[in-house]
Amino acid sequence: MVATEAPGLSLTEALVRLAHLVQQVYGDVSREHDLTPQQAQLLCLLVDGPIGMSGLTRALHLEKSSLTGLVDRAEKRGLVARVRDARDRRACLIELTGAGAEIATRAHDGVAARLERLAAGLPARQRELLTGAVGAILAEDAARTGRTWSRPEPEEPVKAGVNGR
Repeated sequence: MVATEAPGLSLTEALVRLAHLVQQVYGDVSREHDLTPQQAQLLCLLVDGPIGMSGLTRALHLEKSSLTGLVDRAEKRGLVARVRDARDRRACLIELTGAGAEIATRAHDGVAARLERLAAGLPARQRELLTGAVGAILAEDAARTGRTWSRPEPEEPVKAGVNGR
């Protein structure tokens, strides 16, 4: 049986506390890798491959100018690079550098392990119910607002040809 800190917690209080707990996990892992929580979220999204700026804007729920600043700072630290988008030469994809990939993998694995540990004491059925309930909340929000909560698919950057194009 799992002990509860606050019996009678309302749904609103539970969701707010859970959001703060997830933010705390990102904050703790970020500090361990000398990242901001936003940089950690960006790098974790890029673990599977490059993603375009519009996909990152939707996934991180940031304004374009905020994302540009976040990417600029990560690029300055040598964590990410901008590469040409094969489908639209005016656009670019953001990909991890070698150093960025190492940090991203460690941060991603650290966040995932800690989030898994948060629910490790729950019986399997409660974990399934929690996953289903969170999924339903996210789906309802997406249907109502048009926001997407799914992870963007990695995209393929342009490979330099004979003439560098």
